[in-house]
Amino acid sequence: MAKDFVHLHVHTEYSLLDGFARIGKVVKTCKEMGMKAIAMTDHGNMYGTIPFYDECHAQGIKPILGCEFYVTEDLLIKQPGKKFDHLILLAKNNEGFANLSKLNTIGFDKGYYYGKARIDYETLKEHSAGLICTSACVAGTVPRLILEGNLKAAEEQVLWFKEVFGDDFYLELQNHGLEEELKVNPILKDFAKKHNIKTIATNDVHYIFREDAEAQDVLMCVQMNKTLDDPNRLKFPNDEFYLKSYDEMLKAFPADEEALANTVEIADKCEVVFENIDKNKYMFPDYHAPDGKDNLAYFNELLEAGLIRRYGTVTPEIRERVEREKEMIINKGFVNYFLTVQDYIAAAKKMGIPVGPGRGSGAGSVVAFAIGITSVNPLKYDLLFERFLHNERVSAPDFDVDFSDDRRDEVIQYVKNKYGHDHVAKIITFGTMAAKNAIKDVCRVLGMPYSEGDKITKLIPNGVPKPQIIKKVFGLHHPKEGDKDFGQDFSVPELVEMYKDPQIKRMVDIASKVEDAPRQTSTHPCGVIVSPHVLGDMIPLSRNGEDITTQFTGVDMERLGHMKMDFLGLRNLNDISTAIKYIEENHGVHIDFDTMDYDDPEVFKLIASGNTKAVFQLESAGFQKFMKELKPTCLEDIIAGISLFRPGPMDIIPRYVHNKHHPEDVRYAHPILEHIEDVTYGCIVYQEQVMRIVQDMAGYTLGQADNVRRMMGKKKVDAMEAEKEVFLHGRGEIVDHGKVSPPIEGAVARGIPEDVALQVWQEMANFAKYAFNKSHSAAYAYVAYQTAYLKTYYEPEFLTSVLNNRISKIDEITNYISHCKEEHIKVLPPNINESDAYFTCKNNTIRFGLSAIKGSGENICKQIIEERNLNGKFTDLQNFLNRTISLGLNKRVVEGLIYSGAFDCFGKTRSQLACVYEQAMNCASKDAKSRALGQFSMFETLAGDSNSTLNYPNIGEYSKDVLLKKEKEVLGLYLSGHPLDDYVDIMKNFTFNSSMISNDEEEENQELDEEGMENVTANTSGLEDGMKITCGGLVSEIRKLYTKIGNKPMASIKVEDNYGTLEVMLFNKVYEQVKQNLFVDSLVTIHGHISIRTGEKPSVVAQNVEFWDTSKLKPQEPAEKVVQEEKPSEVLYLQYDVFDPKKQADVLGVTLSYIGKVPVFVQWNKKLYNNGMQVNPCLALIGELESVLGKENVKLVKK
Repeated sequence: MAKDFVHLHVHTEYSLLDGFARIGKVVKTCKEMGMKAIAMTDHGNMYGTIPFYDECHAQGIKPILGCEFYVTEDLLIKQPGKKFDHLILLAKNNEGFANLSKLNTIGFDKGYYYGKARIDYETLKEHSAGLICTSACVAGTVPRLILEGNLKAAEEQVLWFKEVFGDDFYLELQNHGLEEELKVNPILKDFAKKHNIKTIATNDVHYIFREDAEAQDVLMCVQMNKTLDDPNRLKFPNDEFYLKSYDEMLKAFPADEEALANTVEIADKCEVVFENIDKNKYMFPDYHAPDGKDNLAYFNELLEAGLIRRYGTVTPEIRERVEREKEMIINKGFVNYFLTVQDYIAAAKKMGIPVGPGRGSGAGSVVAFAIGITSVNPLKYDLLFERFLHNERVSAPDFDVDFSDDRRDEVIQYVKNKYGHDHVAKIITFGTMAAKNAIKDVCRVLGMPYSEGDKITKLIPNGVPKPQIIKKVFGLHHPKEGDKDFGQDFSVPELVEMYKDPQIKRMVDIASKVEDAPRQTSTHPCGVIVSPHVLGDMIPLSRNGEDITTQFTGVDMERLGHMKMDFLGLRNLNDISTAIKYIEENHGVHIDFDTMDYDDPEVFKLIASGNTKAVFQLESAGFQKFMKELKPTCLEDIIAGISLFRPGPMDIIPRYVHNKHHPEDVRYAHPILEHIEDVTYGCIVYQEQVMRIVQDMAGYTLGQADNVRRMMGKKKVDAMEAEKEVFLHGRGEIVDHGKVSPPIEGAVARGIPEDVALQVWQEMANFAKYAFNKSHSAAYAYVAYQTAYLKTYYEPEFLTSVLNNRISKIDEITNYISHCKEEHIKVLPPNINESDAYFTCKNNTIRFGLSAIKGSGENICKQIIEERNLNGKFTDLQNFLNRTISLGLNKRVVEGLIYSGAFDCFGKTRSQLACVYEQAMNCASKDAKSRALGQFSMFETLAGDSNSTLNYPNIGEYSKDVLLKKEKEVLGLYLSGHPLDDYVDIMKNFTFNSSMISNDEEEENQELDEEGMENVTANTSGLEDGMKITCGGLVSEIRKLYTKIGNKPMASIKVEDNYGTLEVMLFNKVYEQVKQNLFVDSLVTIHGHISIRTGEKPSVVAQNVEFWDTSKLKPQEPAEKVVQEEKPSEVLYLQYDVFDPKKQADVLGVTLSYIGKVPVFVQWNKKLYNNGMQVNPCLALIGELESVLGKENVKLVKK
């Protein structure tokens, strides 16, 4: 039995990549040792507070909340290498926790630099109430001063601490067998005795068991990017930094038993209680209605005005629904929440920021629709308010709001300005060491070859459930009966065999220990806390770059009663708003989707045709196929489609499609279901339908029905079995903690035959785990309809908007430009005299934007356009450079303009422009300087007089292949043509291309609802793993790999088609057959199958590769019309002293700027040398060489 000791210096896994005392295990181990309390004192942060608090209470021991702070003289002085000391602070009570939070917040807000959050002594003194302070390890201020021999300063520091903290300051003794500790401890004891200060004995716990020392050492190496055998790395001196028992501590401090007992005294002093945790009492933002109005009165005013605006006439049906919702909102205390959300949405719209029609279950509220939070009429689509909020719901519902992704931050800034920057914070997230990354990191630290770790991780299949993935796949996980995964075997035979290797075993044992440990912090992509209080006074805040974030996760913040609001970004809103602007500019038509009926037959005709490229949610190949089969005729069909087109419910699609086209085949299990399932042709599609069924068949309230829906969604088998009896036979009233749940009549008592009721229950139970939230689908169907409407009536403007909102995403630009061509919309190349910075649309034609050219930033493009608008169009290259060289043009910008075709309007070939532009740029630059000094023009010298133009070489244009290759280099895509244009007859027989890989909206800020279901439609392309396909095109990249077993060669290649790029795997057998003929630019047909892995884009596995016979297929261009770079017909001869280093450097400096295909030979002392250079012998090169060597020493000779 342990006695009289509590660990007060403990670093959990939240001392990121340093501490290795995992919270669950360290608390459990303390309890097993008989200790009644334990402290958490992570380095500089309080990230683990709530998990630690929860675990301690679950284990029945007291949590002591603390932090090991970094302290400096002045936190505002930010100097590299500036010293800081360690200091332990523990929260004695709730006031102490508030001060602990304030100090941590100040450290991250004002004192964070060079990776550490610092406080200073003045700040500490100001916020010392309710805190216990200990002098920390040998890195503390007092021990450091002692080791420096400055005993006077050390004693003065001790007295300062005593003055500030009184009896709550303790001198900390540690004994890990370090020489420094042996020097410090006697003096600390002397100070303690002299000044009547108590001592405590601690161990600097960084891991739980002595044998964990190596794993903790590996973590530190991961943090510092070092290997274990690096002699210069920071490491612990021994393996004594573990969670010791009382007896082990007594052995370390045989003469200091009182110091051990004093740790218990501290534990007895500490009592922090989170009174609001899990009480479902929420702190809403401190909203104030305008003009001093009462919030509730203003809420009613907005509501009544909104009802008239939305509905015109408020019918009894509408009034009954509104009063029911309003009563619930008021009783649950959500008025301020509704007003807050309405306010920032209204502000966003006033600022011209596009706002989505809704998202999630909040779209089911008529009140939200009336006051402008959402734009979907819930009554029209039978959306249920109780899916969002009801009496039985214990968690807080929330409105997830979509804004245009490029202006979302403006809305967050508005909220900060309105409620106070210190009342608003983004939410922290933690990146963890996932299984595969843990293996790779540990392999690197142990000095194992990268190929070894790569081979192991590729053998780990996707889909193995957490936790302990590493143990599971290596056959080391042995669940007991009753465990969730009991009876399941996730082991991989190859990995089990590899574990027999001692080196692999060592690596795996360490990696399995560090798996899922927090690795770094990040910021939640959309979650924001808005509080009525200064957040840093209540909880600790952190920093991620410029963002101030909470130190607790969103879930934990909500448990503490803080309200999380989600500001999401959706770029399709940009597509819509920008297209509307273009349409108004081009056609004088203003489109207002808020006043539009979503029932245009032409729009549904477009969707039914499968021509849904760029249509939100509907553009994948699989969705196109689905829409062609379904032939939707109303928005209800689109709502259902979005709900069904996901793994799981996809199985019901054939029945749904059949019933739509054959209504005579629709069957209902009972007539009572007809009004519920008629909109989905007799199928259960939505969660709301499950709620309606249990309400109508068995007499549940909608609140009770929502709880059944959640239970089914979470697959709670035992609870569902019990609930089945209630559904069938009912139950009486239930009173729980004062809350009354009304009685439920039951289906049988309502006259439903038991076998029918049982059949319906089973169907609901089977499908409810996949059933989707109709409110969310309806909101997103609105966005889908809007994009489809724009595509139907104003496709050029719409696609121009789509291109501009993806201007940096080359694969998507390629895809949509190919689609423009399919739609017979002409896409013109960049033109220096016509293009804007972005894509433009005029006369149903799209013009390429200058900023889409690589190297041409938006700023330089806007300056060029401004010069053009002010002083007229550019007449030629010389004129362009003279007018723009001072804007900061560089070679890369001009090259991009040449090779993209932006200068084609000057009437010169791209090959001619490429020959002279560098010399012309030099002249323009010198000319600008000369003009500033009133001197002569370099262009006059170059051209002979001021009215002359550049002398262009008399050469033809590049060959088509070279022209397109250079075009792609600067645009990222082929624009004026495509290398595959001549092979349409081959490619039309392909069954698969890159456009069929879904390019659905990137949901980087996806949210999960309370069931853990993604609150967005799954990104599903309609492709199936193993599907046989034929595809092909131009090989653009070849990457040689080796098989996991046998180390045999294979390859991963990229194949470009007209729409983008495909990833193709050539396993060993196929690769060996084709490797002799496989090169970059090879033209190939691939026969194979689709490979789909979780979390990865679909790829192609080749089973056969055919090479095209281009000599028979491709017409040859007349040689005299093109510049043939491949076979040089000239040689450049130079004459100079090859042993003169300066002359060599001068020549090399010139020739390196004109790399090409013509070889260079140097003659000196009757000897001819091949200098190894190949150049482009344009006039600019010849001119520069003549100026260096003299005209007589430069000769370009035809072969």
